Amino acid sequence: MRLAPLLLLPLLLPLGACSKSNDVYEELPNSSLAGAPRMEVPETRMDAPVARPVTIGEDGPRMDACGGLGQVTRSGPGGLPLRAAPFTDAKALARLAEGQRTWICARSLDQKWLGLVVPPARAPGAPAESVDCGVTSPVDRKQPYAGPCASGWVASAYVRLIGT
Repeated sequence: MRLAPLLLLPLLLPLGACSKSNDVYEELPNSSLAGAPRMEVPETRMDAPVARPVTIGEDGPRMDACGGLGQVTRSGPGGLPLRAAPFTDAKALARLAEGQRTWICARSLDQKWLGLVVPPARAPGAPAESVDCGVTSPVDRKQPYAGPCASGWVASAYVRLIGT
C-alpha cells in the first residue's frame, strides 16, 4: 500500500510546474513581447564595435615586447588593410603600403593573423623618423599595446619576416 503514493508522485510533479507561459515573456528584459524597446543590432560584424587589441610581451619579460620585424608584401594598389580584430570583416583602421616595415607582436591561435605595431610611414627619400613605438625593449608582462604607433591585425600571408 505504501507503493501507490510513490507511483502517483511522477504524475503530480508536472502539474506543480505549470504556469502561464506569457508571464515568463513579460519578465524578460529587452523583450519585444513585453513592449520594451529592442537594442539596435548591427547588420554585419563590420559595423559592430568589435576590436581585439594587439598584445605585446608574449615572449616573456626577458625578450623584446615584439619579437619580430616584418615587411608588407603583395599589398595591392589600395594597400593592405590593418584591421581592428583578426577576421576579414573587422573594421579597417589603416592601409599599409608595399614594403612598409612593421613590428610583429602577436599571432592568432590559428596562425592566420598577425598582430602588428606599425611605425609611421616615411616618404621616399625622407630621413628616418625617430618615433619609438616602445616595442624594442622588454615589458614585465603580456599586455595590450598602448603606445604612440598604430596597431592592428593583418593576414599573415602578407607579411614577410625580415628580422628578430
